[in-house]
Amino acid sequence: MAFDGITTAALTAELSHKLTGGSISRIIQPEKDELYLTIKNQKETYLLYMSANASLPLIYLTDKKVTAPLQAPNFCMLLRKHLQGGRIRNISRPVIGEDGTTILPPLSDTDGRTPSLERVIILQVDHRDEMGDPCVRQLVIEIMGKHSNIILVNEAGTIMDSIKRVPSSMSSVREVLPMRPYFIPQTQDKKNPLTLNSEELTRILDKPMKTAEAFYRNLTGLSPLAAEEICFEAGIDGGKVTAALSDEERHSLAAAFETRMAEVRDGCFMPQIASINGQAKDFACFLLTLYDDAVCEPFESVSDMLAAFYSRKNKETRMREKSAVLRHQVTTALERVGKKAQIQEKQLKDAEKKDKYRLYGELLNTYGYSAGEGAKSLDVINYYTNEPMTIPLDPTLSAQANSQKYFERYNKLKRTEVSVTEQLKQTCEDREQLESILTAIDLAENDADLSAIRRELMADGWIRFKADEGGKGAGRKGDTKRSGGKAGKGNKGKVREEKSRPMLFRSSDGFLIAVGKNNEQNDELTFRFAAGNDWWFHAKGQPGSHVILHTEGKDVPDRAFEEAGSLAAYYCKGRTAPKVEIDYTQKKNVRKTPGAKAGFVIYYTNYSMMAVPDISHLERLE
Repeated sequence: MAFDGITTAALTAELSHKLTGGSISRIIQPEKDELYLTIKNQKETYLLYMSANASLPLIYLTDKKVTAPLQAPNFCMLLRKHLQGGRIRNISRPVIGEDGTTILPPLSDTDGRTPSLERVIILQVDHRDEMGDPCVRQLVIEIMGKHSNIILVNEAGTIMDSIKRVPSSMSSVREVLPMRPYFIPQTQDKKNPLTLNSEELTRILDKPMKTAEAFYRNLTGLSPLAAEEICFEAGIDGGKVTAALSDEERHSLAAAFETRMAEVRDGCFMPQIASINGQAKDFACFLLTLYDDAVCEPFESVSDMLAAFYSRKNKETRMREKSAVLRHQVTTALERVGKKAQIQEKQLKDAEKKDKYRLYGELLNTYGYSAGEGAKSLDVINYYTNEPMTIPLDPTLSAQANSQKYFERYNKLKRTEVSVTEQLKQTCEDREQLESILTAIDLAENDADLSAIRRELMADGWIRFKADEGGKGAGRKGDTKRSGGKAGKGNKGKVREEKSRPMLFRSSDGFLIAVGKNNEQNDELTFRFAAGNDWWFHAKGQPGSHVILHTEGKDVPDRAFEEAGSLAAYYCKGRTAPKVEIDYTQKKNVRKTPGAKAGFVIYYTNYSMMAVPDISHLERLE
């Protein structure tokens, strides 16, 4: 999967068709690296989403409703000043200049200019400057992985500002700062596939590398997927080295390549997503034929395809970024608890010697009279086993004193064993709690979920203050710091935090199934939401969600049990396994021991099943 040059070309054509001539009525920036532009054109209202996120850069039309932050960032305010109320003159891709470099399209007619397959889209907007005179502003969206950016450029080609500023200390190739000239970094030694002739293609295929690599490493805008598809359509293995290609195979490759480029030049795109076992694997704007076991779903527009493919992925990426500090703190605490457990286990192993020291003391009390003065050992018969035994002695002490010394060692190790056994039990509980919290972080879907996890960590002393306040909250358990205070005048005006809520699903037979995303929700579902005859599900022997199958007093078919089991398997630590063992019982058999941590329960008379962690067929309720 890749947002490559072909996808960029297809999306540019779609945006140009729908948005050219439209008026930009609203601009919001909900995240530090993403924008939403509301555009009205021909009695239609469009919402253009664009993101310069390093992990997931995107641009497409969406119908998702977003809320503007209370205070707009500086870049958003600049865009409102220079773009809001303006009319979109043109949406296009970069073009090839007379010297062969990739440049912004001219502000006048672009006909006759050769387009590039660089992953760059330019919105040219007619507006008015501070004096009321007509001017043109260019919003450049660069979809280039970690180098992605959204840049506002004036009609003279000078950068006005960008959503991510790049000083010379960050990049020696190009500064992205106000008042710097804008230019597109040239791709090293890569050719424009739209203007490639047969001689240049021959030279590319003469380079010693795999055939698919020869395409995407030497041509601008071609992803590995596009290169593999070209090879597949030519009937050639993409992994075959170019030196082994026959003349006939080279001719087939050239024909398949030209067919694909002709589709791009003519604007013939076929947006589709290839899915395997219900999971989206790849997307493309051309026909995908290389996956034998894939189901290809066509889409009416590139935006619909991208929204379907990336909506969940974008959400997961955002949550992964927001939970990074919290995850690091939990992982650090888990490592510390692991080392603590190793030390305690070693202490318990050492305590196993206590019975040997007790025996030494008893035998010295019995046979000590036969030990000579200054003896370093004493050979005796163990009257418990009638076997000979040698007892080490301290030659500076008498036999009675040696016996007393061994009894003291025995008593000390006995006390240590009792104490460390209790400590190790607590350490194991701490480890289980932290592992369950890591799983909960993976399941978190919004800020409220992360806040619930953070509250649990603060309540049990794992962090001193909120993980997003400077990133320095990790502390030893018990080293807590109170923050905030009672609701009152000091809290007046604060926005009420959204409550973390469990996930709700509808089974194929119409039964409601609730799934907890963290320990707080697990307790709430099991001991407040569930009735006594509801069914409770949990992955056996590993952290995971509590799943409640709400029966409403009705008989539950086997399919509902299987679907609830699948949910418990999917929302647990072992969700990547083909099957997960699930314990299930009626809620009335689930108990919570006094002092137990949130989410930890005991249960009796349970059943077990093997469940497949596949929930693609289940309806989730909002």
